[in-house]
Amino acid sequence: MTTILPLAEIDSALVEELLDAAFGSDRHKRTAYKVREGMDMLEGLSLAAVDSERQELLGTIQCWPVALTDEAGKMHPLIMVGPVAVHPDLQREGIGRAMMAALLKEIQPGGNLPLVMIGDPEYYNRFFGFSAEQTGGWSLPAPWEPERLLARIDPGVVVPEKAMLGPWKK
Repeated sequence: MTTILPLAEIDSALVEELLDAAFGSDRHKRTAYKVREGMDMLEGLSLAAVDSERQELLGTIQCWPVALTDEAGKMHPLIMVGPVAVHPDLQREGIGRAMMAALLKEIQPGGNLPLVMIGDPEYYNRFFGFSAEQTGGWSLPAPWEPERLLARIDPGVVVPEKAMLGPWKK
């Protein structure tokens, strides 16, 4: 039976092993790592999926404080979602979808910070409402595929059309 619980309750070594299995040991070179560089994950929004009977870590989802810095230098806060990781042997079994659904339950519509991620546009748009519609003028600190930079922004929330996505720096 799969249980979703706070990622902070999981041994960090197990999380690192899972991330290496899902994305490779060179994953730290990815652009998403540069976007959130130096930030601590948001513990209240970072989750783990565990097999409660076998006491195994099946998947994780992490969230990070990031910002869009507009052309005038003003920072606009966002929450970066990812990595969303499921053990390779267990992918396509609904574990990632269950973690995303649990995360979105915690983030109620209206009044929340926009969500941003780098991911599969067809999957994350179809199931969770993320799209690249508003991200076309955004820049990142390393190479990226523009169609994979996705956002979920509540109606009425204004984000800059042109801005650099990076760590939230106070």
